[in-house]
Amino acid sequence: MGRRFKLAFLSGKSWSHSFIKEFYSMSAGIDKIAFFTSPYFIDMTDLANARGEDPNKYLIGIGQQKQAVIPPTQDVVTLAANAASSILTPADKASIDMVILGTESGIDNSKAAAIYVQSLLGISKRARSFEVKQACYGGTAGIQMGMDHLRSHPTSKVLVIASDIARYGLNTPGEVTQGGGAVAMLLTADPRILVIEDKTAFHSDNIMDFWRPLYRREALVDGHYSNNVYVDFFNQTWRDYQNRYQLAIDDFNALIFHLPYPKMGLKALRSIVHESHHPTQLMAAFDAAKTYNSQVGNLYTGSLYLSLLSLLANDTMLKPHDRIGLFSYGSGAQGEFYSARIGDGVKPDDLRQQLNSQLNNRRQLTIAEYEALYETSLPLDGGDRTFDTRTDHSPYILKGRIDNRRQYEYQNGETGSKKEQPAK
Repeated sequence: MGRRFKLAFLSGKSWSHSFIKEFYSMSAGIDKIAFFTSPYFIDMTDLANARGEDPNKYLIGIGQQKQAVIPPTQDVVTLAANAASSILTPADKASIDMVILGTESGIDNSKAAAIYVQSLLGISKRARSFEVKQACYGGTAGIQMGMDHLRSHPTSKVLVIASDIARYGLNTPGEVTQGGGAVAMLLTADPRILVIEDKTAFHSDNIMDFWRPLYRREALVDGHYSNNVYVDFFNQTWRDYQNRYQLAIDDFNALIFHLPYPKMGLKALRSIVHESHHPTQLMAAFDAAKTYNSQVGNLYTGSLYLSLLSLLANDTMLKPHDRIGLFSYGSGAQGEFYSARIGDGVKPDDLRQQLNSQLNNRRQLTIAEYEALYETSLPLDGGDRTFDTRTDHSPYILKGRIDNRRQYEYQNGETGSKKEQPAK
């Protein structure tokens, strides 16, 4: 397809209707995908006991079992770099011509976190590199922008990373829905993991259900209102999608959701599952798709795509070319429902082994240790700071800040050597 497009362009020939139709229906989507999170976690039973709550309120009412604790030595840049580094080959880095980082935990009001990631990973400097923000929708916005780029440049490769740290504060109602991590996705033509269809419906409205002002590290949220808006936006986009493409719920083998906590997606699924002749299959797929979210917590922009990874690794019924529906939501608010088909190159056993290995090798913190890490961070009002990095063995770490410049470091896991990245 890429060669045919180039020849048509160079020859100056006009494009036929059939060529344009074929061109815009090209197969493109996620060719590689990886996840990274902190090496630390807390158990939700421990948190419930420390806060004087019934553990079932967290384990069943929220659907959360464990929660990632992000140390001060990790930020959205290092989380993103750690996720992407595990899937990118030297050839990928040379051919990527667009880097998009979706986040609502940006580190600068001007300079995109994507620029840091591009530099840390050694990605070609002939790439567009920028950051996208719309609450938890940023990763999906990045994917759709990347898909548009691929449809015009089918030989390209686009790196999209959804990286975030969810913070609501200690001893707050939202504390149980904290977490963090990054999902990196390499978009190409003829993808092995997920073929994204050019079928989508979206809805936006100016709503104050969740926001994080520039002067705050923690979010402000109207929890009950946000839950209701989430389900409303799902139903709005789902109905629009159905009307636009004449597809019913039984045309899907699975529906997955943005999961700030697992129970939230379940509420949305329950609102339409009665329309299916195979509700048990959809519920089983949802259970598979929430597995890792319940072990990590809220990833904001990455939550939907951790759920995708969980589905691919844990659902035993999915086959290549099965259609799945994806619902993305970002407070404020933006919702989108789109569809995709499972690729021929998915290897569930490999994905499951990689993710289980990462999550099982984390260290459990006491609540006191968690609280101490939570309170350790770069001051919002500036100033130099150096962190103790001896216990964080992640490949990419944040050492601290000098002269208003963040100091990143690459740790070679094989030799134990370290390479300091110059301040940019």
